[in-house]
Amino acid sequence: MTSEGLKKLSKICEKRDCGKLKKWLSSIKNHIYWTAASSTSAPERVAKWPSILNHIQDVHKHDNPAFPRCLHSQRRASNKSKWLTAEGPAFCRLKKVMTNEKVLKDVEKLSPHEQSSSLEAFHSELLRFATRNTAFPFLGTLCRLYLPALHFNENSGRPPAVAASGDLLYRIHFPKSKKSKCTAELVQVALTYNYVDKLMELIFEKIFWDSTPYVEELLKIPVSDDDSAQFAKPDKLEVISSYVSRLNQGLV
Repeated sequence: MTSEGLKKLSKICEKRDCGKLKKWLSSIKNHIYWTAASSTSAPERVAKWPSILNHIQDVHKHDNPAFPRCLHSQRRASNKSKWLTAEGPAFCRLKKVMTNEKVLKDVEKLSPHEQSSSLEAFHSELLRFATRNTAFPFLGTLCRLYLPALHFNENSGRPPAVAASGDLLYRIHFPKSKKSKCTAELVQVALTYNYVDKLMELIFEKIFWDSTPYVEELLKIPVSDDDSAQFAKPDKLEVISSYVSRLNQGLV
């Protein structure tokens, strides 16, 4: 399910007659990851995905032969009021969202291995080196893409930090997605910048003394023309004469 689908569920939970669904929202989010991680094919994912509609009704056997029953052990719930009923408005709205054709297509494509968090972290590094508020020339942009790649590759796999006692270190984190709810987060060892030392060594021990080979390689990089180069440059006076200020336009 996309973030858009989760936003729809969050809005449904805010409705007066759907408050009970709010207790299941975290389980539904976990069900998305479990469906992807525990499945080996698209049909299996599609079979497991709607099983939670039965589960939240305290029904743990399903009609789909690809996933006939829940895998958890059978246990008697101490709080029976948490279960939803098929006739209730909360369940009807939830079913409509979860069985939407677009959502089912997204479920088919869920990856059991890859997550977007690493890619999002890399994009965050890109914005630190190449902010969108500033226009850089082609080669400047290229260099500002290489630097975050070097930084990310060196630090993305950092091990967790360990205290003197040998215990893992944690910190309290308040992610925006959880809306003021906190979670525990592993502390990683400090960032390293060894790639800077290697770059400095390359510059002062090789390029500085004989830059010819590196300049030749630099000149081989194809630099694309500006987007404006594909258009014929108009006469400036004609453009000025045809310009009408937004404030001077007549009323329609």
